[in-house]
Amino acid sequence: MSLMRTAILKASANPWMRKNAPRYGFLRRTVTRFMPGETIDDALAAARQLAEKRIATLVTQLGENIESRAEAESVTNHYLDVLQRISAANLPTEVSVKLTQLGLDLDHEFCYANLARLIEATPPDKTLWIDMEQSPYVDATLEIYLRARKAYASVGVCVQAYLYRTQKDLDSLIAIGAAVRLVKGAYNEPAEIAYPRKNDVDASYMELAKRLLSPEARRAGVRAAIATHDRALIASLIDWAAAQGVPKNRLEFQMLYGIQRAEQLRLAQEGYRSAVLISYGTFWYPWFMRRLAERPANVLFLARNFFGS
Repeated sequence: MSLMRTAILKASANPWMRKNAPRYGFLRRTVTRFMPGETIDDALAAARQLAEKRIATLVTQLGENIESRAEAESVTNHYLDVLQRISAANLPTEVSVKLTQLGLDLDHEFCYANLARLIEATPPDKTLWIDMEQSPYVDATLEIYLRARKAYASVGVCVQAYLYRTQKDLDSLIAIGAAVRLVKGAYNEPAEIAYPRKNDVDASYMELAKRLLSPEARRAGVRAAIATHDRALIASLIDWAAAQGVPKNRLEFQMLYGIQRAEQLRLAQEGYRSAVLISYGTFWYPWFMRRLAERPANVLFLARNFFGS
């Protein structure tokens, strides 16, 4: 892991910066590259524009580690309203949530009850996605997901390729025909549990993606969402899938709003399933810093906004 990436990830967890960073104009200007605005209205407007280009969307309200039941219930009610608005607008849009937004730090049963309300409000032809957070939450997240999947079909979970454990975790997910979003991972994890080098993460990602698209996984009904902006990985996976006879419509690529826009459109035009994750909300600082850490070259973009302020 590069020193710059480590420094950025440490800064993302700094309490003073979390509180004060949104006050700086150059930061606010930079973050607009990655999110269309702070409100759900902004997110749904962007979703409509992408739908016109045959690109599906996911929306998520930024925030994590809420500290009260009332706040968790407020987040749950917010997402219930979002689901209603998506349905009323007939948008090809799904919702993605963090379990710590729903009260995971407070009580697992309380968190599960909030999650169940959201899944029950999700149409059967769509998926309610559960984000994966830092490594201390992986076991609890997977336990809650597996419990939810036994009761509901329309729920999916995210897994992180940089964790050594993910290859084994996929065994249980494939066995139940899960919906799985595969990401590289964006937190500052120790080398004891996560690959520290980019090349190793990339190799792990490719192997896990192939596993999610294997004949076994397809027979089980796995929905594989390949969430990466890495064009080299995308090209390699497309070549491999073609050689294996995997239909184009089984390849679903998910990217973040504002990143690789031309690639998102190209994939949609060529018949692959293309989707964009749209984030919104005022609690954007730690999320934004993790986006910079994924590609430290983005720091240059931040610097240009700073000197232009």
